[in-house]
Amino acid sequence: MKRIALVTGASRGIGAAIVRQLAAEGADVALQYHAAAGAAEEVAAQCRSFGVQAAVLQADLRSSAAVAELKERLDGLGWKPNVVVHCAGLAHYGLLDDTEQQVWDDLMSVNLRSAYDLARHFGPSMRWARWGRLVLLSSIWGESGAAGEAVYAATKGGLNALAKSLAREWASAGVTVNAVSPGAIETDMLAALDPEDKRALCEEIPAGRLGAPEEVAQLVRYLVSEEAGYVTGQTLGLNGGWRM
Repeated sequence: MKRIALVTGASRGIGAAIVRQLAAEGADVALQYHAAAGAAEEVAAQCRSFGVQAAVLQADLRSSAAVAELKERLDGLGWKPNVVVHCAGLAHYGLLDDTEQQVWDDLMSVNLRSAYDLARHFGPSMRWARWGRLVLLSSIWGESGAAGEAVYAATKGGLNALAKSLAREWASAGVTVNAVSPGAIETDMLAALDPEDKRALCEEIPAGRLGAPEEVAQLVRYLVSEEAGYVTGQTLGLNGGWRM
């Protein structure tokens, strides 16, 4: 089966690693980005080097209308994604008492509500074709909670519950839905840590190091494969043993 994959947040970090991995596996890929047009085009060029098609699509996932437009633009290309990976996300660090409502609204919109929008717009065609894969990028904090990241953790916990619920709804149509829950991964979200903080963090992790975006991409690659057809409704941790 020819796979067409839509990956949100595909211009950098984990999203870029995922879209490159899927292109290397032979999937045509649609890369959603918000602001980093140059970076998205660079990743798309890397994907095309594998001999596949790559479309670059700007969308602000804070808007449900933007997700609907994203669907229309893909329809215009004649593309019906049968793999959707929601990787786009915002982070926020700060005590809840000091968190403005706009921060709550932005994180809920990008991290969680856009997953609802993606499922509503792209789920029907996958169910009609009786084959599809939806993967939601969650976080270790969505499972355990995190002081200073209450809003972020709430959105990721919501993704975990959404994945389980959709998996129950869509399993009979041959569509799997899973969440991937990374721990400390070497991305821009950890860029603010100084070397000493990173060393201290690695000492908490049994594996003794941070994860790489490519390691997350390998797990996603499996979840969207034919071989993973019996894996659904799961939240799969990838954290070096940090949480067991």
